[in-house]
Amino acid sequence: MQKIILLMIALMMNLAMAEATNPKNNILVKPWKTPLETPPFDKIKNEDFKPAVTYALKESRSNVKKIVKNKDIPGFENTIVALSKSTELLDRVTELFFNLNECNTNDEMQQIALDISPDLTRFANEVSMNAELFAKVKAVYDRKDSLSLNGEQKMLLQKTYKSFIRNGALLSPADKEKMMPLQEELAMLSLKFAQNALADKNAWFLHITKRQDLVGLPINISDAAAETAKSKGLDGWVITLDYPSYGPFLQYAHNRDLREKVWRALNTIGNHGNANDNNEIVKRMAYLRLQVARLLGYNTYSDYVLEERMAESKDTVNKFLNDLLALSHPYAVKDVAEVQEYAQARGVSYKLERWDWALFSEMLKNEKYAINQEMLRPYFQLEKVRDGIFYLFGRLYDIKFVQRTDIPVYHPDVLVYEVVDKISKKTWGVLYLDFFPRNNKSSGAWMTSFNKQYKENGKDIRPQIQIVCNFTKPTPKQPSLLTFDEFSTFLHEFGHAIHGLLSDVNYGDLSGTSVYRDFVELPSQLMENWATQREFLDIVAEHYETGEKIPQVYIDRILESEKYNAGYFFDRQIGFGLLDMAWHSIEDSVSISVEEFEKKALAPTDVLPQVPGCLLSTNFSHVFAGGYAAGYYGYKWAEVLEADVFARFQKNGIFDKKTAKALRDNILSKGGTEHPMNLYINFMGRRPDMNPLLIKSGFLPEKK
Repeated sequence: MQKIILLMIALMMNLAMAEATNPKNNILVKPWKTPLETPPFDKIKNEDFKPAVTYALKESRSNVKKIVKNKDIPGFENTIVALSKSTELLDRVTELFFNLNECNTNDEMQQIALDISPDLTRFANEVSMNAELFAKVKAVYDRKDSLSLNGEQKMLLQKTYKSFIRNGALLSPADKEKMMPLQEELAMLSLKFAQNALADKNAWFLHITKRQDLVGLPINISDAAAETAKSKGLDGWVITLDYPSYGPFLQYAHNRDLREKVWRALNTIGNHGNANDNNEIVKRMAYLRLQVARLLGYNTYSDYVLEERMAESKDTVNKFLNDLLALSHPYAVKDVAEVQEYAQARGVSYKLERWDWALFSEMLKNEKYAINQEMLRPYFQLEKVRDGIFYLFGRLYDIKFVQRTDIPVYHPDVLVYEVVDKISKKTWGVLYLDFFPRNNKSSGAWMTSFNKQYKENGKDIRPQIQIVCNFTKPTPKQPSLLTFDEFSTFLHEFGHAIHGLLSDVNYGDLSGTSVYRDFVELPSQLMENWATQREFLDIVAEHYETGEKIPQVYIDRILESEKYNAGYFFDRQIGFGLLDMAWHSIEDSVSISVEEFEKKALAPTDVLPQVPGCLLSTNFSHVFAGGYAAGYYGYKWAEVLEADVFARFQKNGIFDKKTAKALRDNILSKGGTEHPMNLYINFMGRRPDMNPLLIKSGFLPEKK
């Protein structure tokens, strides 16, 4: 009897173990029975990801095989839509994983990323180079005019067909064999680039032990530095390469030697010749991208990329950037000369270097306009800013943001909101806000999604949007107080978020921000304009201690200072665009050093002395670890669009619901369902006009 009982217990344990290891029981694979079907972050473990990806890949391959083996005549639903939906589970798992890997990573996750990336790239290549599958897609595309498709369906069909072409469907078998390892290596190098940059950033900090080395720093900045030191078990103060730490230090610290140390550390990330060095990765990625483009019949990688952008060609982009540079550079030279003269008048005998610029330009700005970041900071308490931005978007689009404490989060810092229509009570989506720097979080600010909006079987699947920032953290003495730049950044990322949240399309591949890279920044950069508008500042900006509204005199000074150093900042952004274009316009491997290559590309925009050993490329994550290769110019391109659009808001009123509704109906809700130029013309009634940006920047006189 005892043997039987033991056998039964063993059998039950084996069954339980089998049940537990069954991939269908993986938390990432099962339907999520959470509020609003949000990710169950409280239950997800690192060990769940690899088996979930393996299972989802198997399911996706099976779905693709069913499309190929289907005996029915290829049609829009059984081929194009079926293909779009074939990777739904895989998309859910990988979007979740890679987003977390950016904002809440660890060594185990970084290794998982390296492990799964080749499998994901291999699968993508299998699909795009599947001759039988492409034959079915082409059969539908060839019959597109007889299928009675609406505009959105035509766009999905065109996008699907072009995707196959652009990923090698027409290549010979021999060239397909060449393409696959190129794509796999590129995917791995992109991950490695990001990991190296993060590790190098985190490895450096400046430990200050003498109070006199803090001269010039506002008390809240030195308090934050003391808290950082305490977190590292050190006395004194610590400056890191997180923006809320290094930014104010460069802007206010009087100790020139320490400013230089911080600036050099920031501008040598990925360039130390150690295990985190990105120099060879940069050159290798640029060359591999060239090889991909050549296999596909393009002369350069930028030719390949820009075919699917508003700009359409390398010549257009280069002309755009150089025309802007011709306008801005004389102003940039004047900006630097003015700051140099100001510094000399204050007894500075040396020629300004790059680590001097932030300090003296801020001093001059304060003297000219009696305004600076620290004067404004008390009026931008993070929570008040958040609520003010909620008010702005609520007023424009009749939505409200309801905090949900019952929705799981991946870190205690994260806040979650349900976005609800004020009138219909419909849920438009879920918004996650992750504000503060962490060692396991990439630098910068971005918007992304855990899933996009689409419609299926009559149900509108709403998006789950994430905004990630690296804002100034609260200290025991005061709450999180934003600089004016951080305030503008918050508005920028919220513009992206609204683009995702207000999406109203049928297919996820066309949803929200799934638009051309040089169009995607329009909704985000547009919203930055509200940061300088009196009507909005009167609502959003209150002193964190007294509750006093921001004084009118401060608002006047903000408006007066809008054009300050516009030439310098134009040149800086144009330089980033030119560097990106240079890396992706090569026609052979780069034989010179990354530093030499970069200095040559940036030379036309230089207004301050170049610094040997310091460069951008090895930390240029937008281009080498993001989606902006041959696309960084898009920020300036979108500035033309947003200045033009905001001129309409200024004419009709910054809270004008009619204008906001037209923007929503013609752009924000449409995603990528039409060519962006058509969307723009539908909203504005004409093609873009560059003059509003030039007037806004002070390069042309204001119209009277």
